[in-house]
Amino acid sequence: MASEELVTLERLQAARKVVQQNPLFVRTPMLCHMQEHFRSMINPSTDVYLKLENTQITGSFKSRGVVNQFANIPDDVRSGEKMIVTCSAGNYGKSFSCMTKQLGLKALVVMPETAPVNRKQIIESNGATVELTPTSNIQATVERHVKDGMHLLHSYDDVHLIAGHGSLGLEILEDVPGPDIVLVCCGGGGVLSGVAAAIRLSGHTACKIYGVEPEGAPTMYESFKAGNAVAIPTVKSIAAGLAPPSAGKLTYKHCKSFVDDIILVTDEEIIKATSALYHAGFVVEPSGAAAFAALLARKIPDDITQKKVVVVLTGGNVTPQELCNLIKDK
Repeated sequence: MASEELVTLERLQAARKVVQQNPLFVRTPMLCHMQEHFRSMINPSTDVYLKLENTQITGSFKSRGVVNQFANIPDDVRSGEKMIVTCSAGNYGKSFSCMTKQLGLKALVVMPETAPVNRKQIIESNGATVELTPTSNIQATVERHVKDGMHLLHSYDDVHLIAGHGSLGLEILEDVPGPDIVLVCCGGGGVLSGVAAAIRLSGHTACKIYGVEPEGAPTMYESFKAGNAVAIPTVKSIAAGLAPPSAGKLTYKHCKSFVDDIILVTDEEIIKATSALYHAGFVVEPSGAAAFAALLARKIPDDITQKKVVVVLTGGNVTPQELCNLIKDK
């Protein structure tokens, strides 16, 4: 593995300064000793910390990476000479369009036809153009636009994006010195890569870092087994934000270098976690609750007695109706 393909601590620290200076970012709360709020579900001897990325201005962690991505775009893109294209079903597209609005840039977001209408409307309200296409045709559509001269910003497999997400890992270490276990959701692997790199490169080699994926979309899990980034033809999960068709090549390399393992959770476990969080006063989307699901379902392979366990709640972009439909029987 070529070391130059991986972020460095210096790069993570530089990206953090960029992220901190942008009004799209806020430093989110870290809630301590949260096992007391889930007494019937979590062993009270485990010290649980919740990092609330669902309270970001855009409703998810995505703004961290996006801000640093845009800080590193080429001059011909920044000047408006080249249009930007990306693909997203929701949270990335929202943060992406907020940044293009902030910078006054023209942009295109390719979205699957199955994307919720309100997600499309939010992106369009920020001035970006949306192109809907069948999920199976998304990659070919983006490639066509790039061939026609647009500049691609990848929604997870991008070193500047990963470095921006590393700011989350650095905050975790400031809020919880010496964490024993850190749980982070994994879709394409961007935020998991950044958080894990920040923790490891800061010298915390004993901390266990786990990515959490849905059983119906185990792209990073299967990549770990295969020894390289893999694609899965059919992925399906209630956590749509964690169901890309493939793991990123760059994110796989970061995860393999810095992450201990990938944990799989069922959709039922994700729904139960979303419901438990809601009844405790937290609005979290299913994708954002996956890491918490691993804790509630006792999927962590280590003994967590007397251990400090940090769980990142990555997003809260869910409508009241969607949330009600999801947890009505829980």
